[in-house]
Amino acid sequence: MSHRPVILTGFHFTKATLALLGERYEIAGHMDKPTPAHIPPGVAGDVQAIVSTGSVGLSQAMIDALPRLSLFCCYGTGYERVDLAAARKRNVMITHGADANAPDVAELAVGILLASTRRIVRADKMIRRGEWTKRIPNRFGPIAGLTGGKVGILGLGAIGLEFVKRIKGFDVEIGYCNRSKRSDVDYRYFPNVMELATWCDYLIVCLRSDASNRHIINAEVLKALGPRGHVVNISRGWAVNEADVAEALRNDVIEGAALDVFDEEPYEGTELLELDKLVMTPHFGGGTEHAQRRMTALVKQNLDNHFDGRPVVSPVPELRDMAADAAGRLR
Repeated sequence: MSHRPVILTGFHFTKATLALLGERYEIAGHMDKPTPAHIPPGVAGDVQAIVSTGSVGLSQAMIDALPRLSLFCCYGTGYERVDLAAARKRNVMITHGADANAPDVAELAVGILLASTRRIVRADKMIRRGEWTKRIPNRFGPIAGLTGGKVGILGLGAIGLEFVKRIKGFDVEIGYCNRSKRSDVDYRYFPNVMELATWCDYLIVCLRSDASNRHIINAEVLKALGPRGHVVNISRGWAVNEADVAEALRNDVIEGAALDVFDEEPYEGTELLELDKLVMTPHFGGGTEHAQRRMTALVKQNLDNHFDGRPVVSPVPELRDMAADAAGRLR
């Protein structure tokens, strides 16, 4: 194996990203799934870092299978499937994309919210099926429009704030729910998701999901959102109970929904596919050239700092205390 640091990839990166990483690092291969059985043959003893995503994750079993592993870089914000306790125990640093793709994800959130509320996808399919034969108002039922509506943001972090910048132009009321009230905004604050859902018309899920908020959007919250409500998820799939969303749409508990992220990706289920009131996109909120350049640069900076013996620049919050002390990490 090369004398250069050896890395594995757990995500299908662009040629440009792989070329940049390959300038300094030996890319030993790719794993289609994050299990020891999918580690390329003959490289387990050499791998020092993995570049992947938080939705793919890192398990105790993977850490045990890679004796030299010292760094896991999440390409993107989330890290919900990373075993942080196991990483800490083995002194493996975990980094993430922090806020690198926030503007681009927020942009998509506005797009799929409009697609849901204005029935854009359903209208497009209607024309393509040759069903536009008469000029009929309210073909898809009454449409409120965003103007004057109440937008509730669950998680007013970097993505949530970027979303606010964009949605304010629609003359909406804005409320939010965070673990704590922010002192730098004057939007209406709600201490829990139930109160936010009861107040708002459009619920935008922007939180950084972890084990504490799995399926935070459930049947009870959707019922509180109400029959004219729409829910949009651009955070992480497991923040939303997909079965409850499907049931709510089938029974008109809510009016519509839009999902860019799913509990398991790629989505291989069938329950959501026949729901006309649901807009789905394949987790590409951060899939712009601008976002990819920023996220790639951040991954490269984390790798370089780590292997140069300097603190990484974007450790996950739970492991920030480890970032300053890299002693004994490189193996």
